[in-house]
Amino acid sequence: MSVGTGAGKSNAVDGESALISAVRARDTDLVGVVLHENSDSDYVDAAFGLAVRMHAGYIAQLLLHHGADSGRSGPEDLIPLSAAVDSGSPALFEALLDHKIRGRYPDSELREARDLARRWHETGVEAELRRRTGSRDAVVRTQVPDDEYSSVDECTLGGMTVWDGHGAILTDVEELLGVRTSFEELMDRALTIADQNHPTWSGVTLLLAGRRDQAIWTAAATLRTHPDPSRRLFGAEVLRVTHLLDDSDEDAFAGPALDMFTDWSAEETDFAVLTEVLVALGEHNDPRAEVALLPHAGHPDARVRRAVAQGLKALSSPPAFSGDARTALLRLMTDPDPVVRKTACRVVAEGRDHDPVFADAMAAALDDSNRLVQLAAVYGLALHHDERCVEAARLLGPPQRGSVEEEGFLEAAWRYEWRRDGR
Repeated sequence: MSVGTGAGKSNAVDGESALISAVRARDTDLVGVVLHENSDSDYVDAAFGLAVRMHAGYIAQLLLHHGADSGRSGPEDLIPLSAAVDSGSPALFEALLDHKIRGRYPDSELREARDLARRWHETGVEAELRRRTGSRDAVVRTQVPDDEYSSVDECTLGGMTVWDGHGAILTDVEELLGVRTSFEELMDRALTIADQNHPTWSGVTLLLAGRRDQAIWTAAATLRTHPDPSRRLFGAEVLRVTHLLDDSDEDAFAGPALDMFTDWSAEETDFAVLTEVLVALGEHNDPRAEVALLPHAGHPDARVRRAVAQGLKALSSPPAFSGDARTALLRLMTDPDPVVRKTACRVVAEGRDHDPVFADAMAAALDDSNRLVQLAAVYGLALHHDERCVEAARLLGPPQRGSVEEEGFLEAAWRYEWRRDGR
């Protein structure tokens, strides 16, 4: 990635704003940096229109999150919904249906978009590309981000390039039209991708969980014993998110979820499914969750160990961790996987257990080979009011440009120093 020297009109290139230049270059990282350093408000709205015309859905969403006013887009800035569907980018489709411009698209156009998305999804991207281009060459697939949280496959054939997010677009437009698609159909739609990071999968699981329906809970729970691990994973995620989204006073799914996942964690053999189950357990502040999590602290798969480390965070609300949890966290802080080490360090940092053994363990992590682990240790020492964070932060230097995570870690040390010096 080529990083520019700044943001705003003062850093225009050939008379063009830095933000517009970054959008035109399709440099999502640079767009984020420019927006973070200076919202460049005179250009944010224009940049949104440019991103839409370029079918750059991720960038359009990023601009909306940073204050772009989609309502100021003229007709020349917006593309037909059919073009967004053909692109295969759920992020682009969602950007066009931002609440300020939703009314520009009549229901008849939404229905046409639904039918087009269904055709792409049911035919399959490769088959539809061959039909449209007539090419018999191999389809070139490359994974690309569609938004901050999900990725799609970019498929190129015969000079035509589309993304494979049509199932997610279909799910979105059905919801907008008030169509209540069945659990079975939505599950089959998600399983055509079988990737938790794909917007089709995540869109379906969020939609089903958001219904908070007992029949959906039962249907998902029956998948626990299914021989196909993909279906077990789907069921586990629907159950987990159903409880997560239950903000009612009754919290009707909390008890059944804890019972379900406690038993499930002891018998699951697939690593991906076990990870999801342990993530679910980590969302319960209950001693039974700790008992179920801790046996997996030494699991051979790093994803499982990360879930254990993160899960112990929910159990840090008492004044101190239990002895077993403390032993596990200290072990995870020296794990072979850097993400596990960083996760464990952050859990210790944000916990209310300020035993000196944790401060010493974080001080030891200042010599870690991974910068983010070092920064998490600085963060933890600052939150534990330990003087060693100041010099460590100075040695690590400024945060990498545009890294919110690094800024957050270092800011804790700066705040500690300001308080220490009475500033």
